[in-house]
Amino acid sequence: MRQNPELLKIGDFARLADTNLRTLRYYEELGLIAPASRSQGGFRYYRRTDINRVHMIRDLQELGLHLDRIRELIAARGPDEPREAFFARIRQALEEQDRLLALRMAALEEQRRKVAVALHKVGECRHCVQVPRFENNYCEPCTTTGERLPEHLSALYQ
Repeated sequence: MRQNPELLKIGDFARLADTNLRTLRYYEELGLIAPASRSQGGFRYYRRTDINRVHMIRDLQELGLHLDRIRELIAARGPDEPREAFFARIRQALEEQDRLLALRMAALEEQRRKVAVALHKVGECRHCVQVPRFENNYCEPCTTTGERLPEHLSALYQ
């Protein structure tokens, strides 16, 4: 049986999706992806657009979702599923992803704020005669201001 030339063998697909065969087989086992076809010998073939699905799975995992929840969000459309229900489910998946991205961005902005505070304090520390050592509790609290060091700076001084 001749395969559709638009389909990718699993190895090529894994390379283009920036993953490995083991992950693809695991995703298939969990029902997250399915090959578009199989050869008579059992070789898996995927559509190029399935790469987008693998990328979305990885993106949702990076946002903290478990694979079970991802499967719920990206479930294939059932043959009897009404059009409205299908689009409502698609909207829900995208809205959940957007909510998680907003939370991640807020967390990253908070980390950036902490780094900015630590950088500002390092600028002040350059002019201090003290050097963070065990004997001076690694400058905690600051001998100049009497205040605690910013978290990110304190972590690096020890």
